[in-house]
Amino acid sequence: MRKLIAGMKVSLDGKYEGPESVADWVEAWSDDYGLMAEVDACVLGAGMYGGYERYWTSVQTAPDTPAWISGAPPTPAERQWADFIRRTPHYVLSATLDHADWPDTAFIRGVADLAALKQQAGKSIYLVGGGRTTAGLIDAGVVDELRLIVYPVIAGDGKALFATGGRRQGLDLRRAEPLGDGRVRLAYGIGG
Repeated sequence: MRKLIAGMKVSLDGKYEGPESVADWVEAWSDDYGLMAEVDACVLGAGMYGGYERYWTSVQTAPDTPAWISGAPPTPAERQWADFIRRTPHYVLSATLDHADWPDTAFIRGVADLAALKQQAGKSIYLVGGGRTTAGLIDAGVVDELRLIVYPVIAGDGKALFATGGRRQGLDLRRAEPLGDGRVRLAYGIGG
């Protein structure tokens, strides 16, 4: 069975977005989790899909132009990730959406569809997010691993990754690695 690996960039106080609905402490949206060799599909929630599609399409079509979300040109690692996801199937978890401009995008309607996707042959699946989708799918028991990049900032007001009031969940630390600028990369196993 394929693993579902969630990856999130969070502040030290567990926020995935600040009060302006942006994680302004994140300088790049590249694959800092080391997932490219491990995954062959991406899943994201409907709330995140529109911005994700717009951001990565702009990186793919205008790789030297400042990105709307950061105001800076895409980094080399972001351009590499954009090339990877151009050829990677995407699945959007939504009960209502039924159209995507991004090629090779399909819709899954619920946890049962996601569980069925995990049963198909292939590499692991990257759960891109967003935050509510990630927390909800961890609560539903379908996420196998959680990878976090923790930034050395206390965001204060904003959206906390685990503010859903879900069930208590024990995690198994698999890796902890300091990165540049005080960031830490963590990998946790979820469940048995």
